[in-house]
Amino acid sequence: MPLILLVEDDPNLGALVQEYLMMKGFDTDRATDGNQGLQQFMDKQYDLCIFDVMMPKKDGFTLAKEVRMTERDVPIIFLTAKSMQEDTIQGFRAGADDYVTKPFSMEELFLRIQAVLRRYQRGGGEVAEPSLYEFGGFSFDYPHQMLTHDGIPQKLTSKESELLKLLAQNLNQPVSRSFALKMVWGDDSYFNARSMDVYVTKLRKYLKADPAVQLVNVHGEGFKLII
Repeated sequence: MPLILLVEDDPNLGALVQEYLMMKGFDTDRATDGNQGLQQFMDKQYDLCIFDVMMPKKDGFTLAKEVRMTERDVPIIFLTAKSMQEDTIQGFRAGADDYVTKPFSMEELFLRIQAVLRRYQRGGGEVAEPSLYEFGGFSFDYPHQMLTHDGIPQKLTSKESELLKLLAQNLNQPVSRSFALKMVWGDDSYFNARSMDVYVTKLRKYLKADPAVQLVNVHGEGFKLII
């Protein structure tokens, strides 16, 4: 079970995130400032760190740099109310693997944690994501954008492939519309949202070949690929 270090000075948000992550199956330790966070990090081996940026005693950027001095391969996600491009750049320079801007949904944070953990293994750094996904009677070759059922191939477009990959990575789990738009289209504008609806309809058409596989709407959230 992955062990996560959460460093967040807002007691209400910190408790909420910690409870949610533990409910999702992550052992989660929590610190309330940068100094306490560094001490806890030194005491254990964590699989992932989540740092707020603006904290008393030691900000998240400084904490990340100090963590990187002792453990170069641990993934780090920043939580911040800042959204300016220069702050994002500073975060990545400090060693961030991802960056979540407040306010955020718990589902978005969960999916970003899953994505970062998939790219890492402790002590080994980044690892390649799977290139072949299998669900129901389908085989999806992501690098070649090919969806195959009963030996019959269906060539996908780039956007179809990216969207199906995201859904397959989160099989039987809801994926929010906003998160899918940001991951595949880059932003969640109205125009992109209408475009995504078209691609969802196309994917449903392809997936009809196996009635056991469904791409369903999740009311108030987004979509879910289920088997």
